[in-house]
Formats: sequence, C-alpha cells, structure tokens
Amino acid sequence: MNEHYDVIILGTGLKECILSGLLSHYGKKILVLDRNHYYGGETASLNLTNLYNTFKPKENIPSKYGENRHWNVDLIPKFILVGGNLVKILKKTRVTNYLEWLVVEGSYVYQHQKKGFLSSEKFIHKVPATDMEALVSPLLSLMEKNRCKNFYQYVSEWDANKRNTWDNLDPYKLTMLEIYKHFNLCQLTIDFLGHAVALYLNDDYLKQPAYLTLERIKLYMQSISAFGKSPFIYPLYGLGGIPEGFSRMCAINGGTFMLNKNVVDFVFDDDNKVCGIKSSDGEIAYCDKVICDPSYVMHLKNKIKKIGQVIRCICILSNPIPETNQTNSCQIIIPQNQLNRKSDIYINLVSFQHGVTLKGKYIAIVSATVETNNPIKEIEKPLELLGTIEEKFVKISDLYVSTSKKPDDNIFVTSSYDATSHFETATNDLLQIWENLWGQKLNFDDLNTNADGEAPDFN
Repeated sequence: MNEHYDVIILGTGLKECILSGLLSHYGKKILVLDRNHYYGGETASLNLTNLYNTFKPKENIPSKYGENRHWNVDLIPKFILVGGNLVKILKKTRVTNYLEWLVVEGSYVYQHQKKGFLSSEKFIHKVPATDMEALVSPLLSLMEKNRCKNFYQYVSEWDANKRNTWDNLDPYKLTMLEIYKHFNLCQLTIDFLGHAVALYLNDDYLKQPAYLTLERIKLYMQSISAFGKSPFIYPLYGLGGIPEGFSRMCAINGGTFMLNKNVVDFVFDDDNKVCGIKSSDGEIAYCDKVICDPSYVMHLKNKIKKIGQVIRCICILSNPIPETNQTNSCQIIIPQNQLNRKSDIYINLVSFQHGVTLKGKYIAIVSATVETNNPIKEIEKPLELLGTIEEKFVKISDLYVSTSKKPDDNIFVTSSYDATSHFETATNDLLQIWENLWGQKLNFDDLNTNADGEAPDFN
C-alpha cells in the first residue's frame, strides 16, 4: 500500500467501482479501499446474516428463511434501464459478460380509481408505453386514450435533429407543460407520463425545455421495445454483482483492492491538494487524486452538503404484490400528486427467481424522499399495497452532494443515492465526475479498445 497511485478510490459502491474500472482501462494506477468486509458499499447485496446484523443485530434469524446462500438483498433498490447509459457502459466494457440478466416483468403506476357500476376499486395499473397500449389502458377515459395515442405517435416520430418532425412545436423554446397542453392531456395522464415514463422524481421538469422530457420518453419507448414486458433489466443474484464486475475489470487491468481497510484521514501537500490517505493502522498511500463516497469526508469542512433524506423499507413477502398480475418482479411508481406529496414514492419487487431469496419468497423495497418529521407515516400507504409483510427492515439515510464539481483539493465526492427506482441519476453523477476528472465527456466508443497512453492527462 505504501506506493504512489494515480487515483485512490474510497468505497466499493456502484459509482466508485465503475470509475475504478474505467480509469484502469486507460492505464491509470488505481488503489481501491473499503472499510467493509464486502463489496458494494451502499449498493451491496447482503446475505441473511449481514442483513440482520445491519438492521436487527439483537434478533435471531428465523429458521424458516433457510441458509445464507439463498439470499442477496439489495440495500438500495434500483433497476437498469435497457437503453440507458449504465447499459452502454456495461456493454462497452464487457462487464455484462460477468453477469446474467433477467427482464423485469412489469412497470406499474399507482392511481386510485373508485369503484364503478361495472368495475371494482383499483390502485395499481400497468404503465401504457406505446400508442397501442394507450388505447386499451384502463387508466384512461375513451377521449383521453386518443389524445394519449396521438402524443405517443408524436414522440415516436420526433427527432431532436430533424425540425420537420417537430410539428411546429419548438422543443427548445416550449416547456414540457406547454407540449402537454398542446395535446390536451389531462393531469392524470401527465402524472404517469412524467413520473412513470419519463421517470422524473417530481414536477420540476414541467417548466424545463420540452426536448429534455421528449428524449426521456423516447428512451423509455425504445427500451421497452427491446423486450416488450418492461424497459428494465435486473442481474441474477442481485445488484451487488455489478460493482463486483467492475472491480474484476479493474483488477485485471492492474488495480489493487483492499477490503476491511478503514481510512481515517487525508494527506495534503503545501498547496492544500490531496497527496495521500492514511488508514487506521497507520499506513499511508500516496496519490494525485481521490474519489470517494460522502462517508469518507464527513470530517472535512465544506466538502459536502446535506440536501435531504431518503427512507427505504426492505420487506420480505410470501406472495407477489396484489394487482400486479402475479409478477415475480416489477416496479410501481406512486406519482407525487396521488398522495399529495412533493416527490414520488417507488416500490421495487424481486424474488426467488432472481436468486435473491429462498424459494417462494419475495423482496419488496419501498423508497421515498423524506418530506416530514414522520418518515414512517409517509410510507404507510405504499406498505399497504404490498399485502402481508413478514419482516421489515427500515433505514433513513441522509442525502449528500459535493459542494464543488472541480474541487481545488482534488478530492472528488460522489453523490448519495436518491429514491428513484433506476440507476439513471446515479450514472449521470459518475459521468459528471469523469468529465470533471478528464476535462471531457466519456467517449463510449473509445471503451471498445485499449486506450492506454492515449487518454488525456489529469493535470
């Protein structure tokens, strides 16, 4: 460890491990340290023993849950969008070859429909993602079906680079709300389009230029066309396999990994730039740059700022979620307006078919941005949707972001993971850090070849 490295990375979360793999690809000398005895950090997948030790250390594990080898429970629930940037990185780096993938069986949205003369009360509905699905969706009235169909047809033909597809609607001047109004879409339709299709966390996007949302809706439509059921995929044996895959890539390229290594401080030069790290056992490793998650800089002033909290509730079930057509995996998005909130609530469901539970068991995780002084009460309604819950594991986490994109001390801090049910915001964060390090955006095509010696200089 007492050597000089181009970059030292603290933590083995998804972002940190992806960056370790990418940096090693360009011939950088990398050292990765983690205080935990397992890979993954916040994005780890825990076996039964680690799960109970983390959340309920004083309780005995029920014998009915079997052995550790049956369980890989994600601490942070996320699905992977088929057409998103994370899949591009996985494919280009060939890390996807280390993993097996399953298609998430369904994507649903919460919308309360009262009992009618010919229909029962219903809360959960499949997200219509094409013009044809819009025509048969029970979410929409007869007139709204046609309006939504017309909107989907417009988006499918829309191309940001071809003005003749804009239909005289300038997406760079008009807001998304103005586009919705042009198609006379009602509020309920706007809710599921913005939150369950464009995958926004709240309604702030409505005031932004429309092209940003049109691109996201088009990406969702293209992603769902790949498999038909859902635009999301999930790795067999849990999300923890993704950081492990990039760790393997980094190791193959000469990177060094050390678990159970607690870093307690940084070493700075005369210009107050980081030049090394110090571990709890007194060892020092030297470097030019450091990348780390927020937990490693809590003691440094003005490095990070708290922007909120997220509550996550991991639930063990013996049945699929009601009203989801008995699916073994799905996503449910509860748009903010449905529960009079400022942001959405998310539910992710996986099961024994994904190698993450004992046979016949399911894992549902509810995630929400904390908005009140009573976070548990905020997720009461989502928990009711799950049916009978056998076990619950609750954690409330602070959300941190870096105070500087280009820090003078060369310590680059990744952001905390938000409540969303997908990795798009997390991937955008690591791509931004990459750009801050290199001074240019990541070239996905360049990942196909060994660029050793051709990469830009950090300095």
